[in-house]
Formats: sequence, structure tokens, C-alpha cells
Amino acid sequence: MKFATVSRNFAMALALLLATGAFASAANKANLELQDSVTLNGTTLKPGDYKVQWEGTGPNVELTIIQGKRTIAKTSAHIVDLPVPAVNDAAVTVKNDSGPNSLTSLRFQGKKFALDLSQESSDGMQGGSSK
Repeated sequence: MKFATVSRNFAMALALLLATGAFASAANKANLELQDSVTLNGTTLKPGDYKVQWEGTGPNVELTIIQGKRTIAKTSAHIVDLPVPAVNDAAVTVKNDSGPNSLTSLRFQGKKFALDLSQESSDGMQGGSSK
């Protein structure tokens, strides 16, 4: 009788732990739709749908951009607090004189943070492709 109770409690605890883990990892994932080609660390991302994942603690994270099951680009990013939640998903770019614009920041609808991908201050960012 005690074994059945312990087993049931263990199963419930395991289910709760797995559900919590799934919820926590979902917080570090987002979808990205690009309407124009952009570059990121020398890689050109063509228009289309991508998944974005980031890992790390604190404001500095490692960002991975995935299309289908293929990793397209990896880079470091900095989490920046926004004064108000983003109105929509947005890929913020800076204009290049030749070739596609450079991806400098990502914003996600309803979130009060952005992922800064630029190596310099965000003062020079321009609005870019958005969903």
C-alpha cells in the first residue's frame, strides 16, 4: 500500500517537474518572420519563418536562429529592458550601403525586453522588417 502511494506521488512530482521545465524553456524561444533579407555575423537570412532560441543567465545570452531543423546562425546577444511591452514582433535592422541590412535587435509582441544583437550602442538602430 505504501509503495503505491509513494509511486503515485513520485509520478505526480515528475509530471510537475517536466511541465515546469517545458514552461521555462518556452520563455527562451520565439518565432521570427523576416520579410526582407538581412545579415547576421556574415550570414544572410532570407525572407521566411525562423525560430529563435537563447540560453544564458543574466543579460548576456547565446542566440540561435533555426529554420526547420537546421541552425542558420548563432551569435551572442544582450537582453535589454523596454519601457513598455513591444506592440508587435519586430526585426530591427540598420541599413548597409551594399547588400542586405544588418539585423541588430529582436522584439517580441507583449514582452518588455528586446534582444540586442549589435556590437555597438542601440542609438543608431532603424526600424526594419516586422511581422
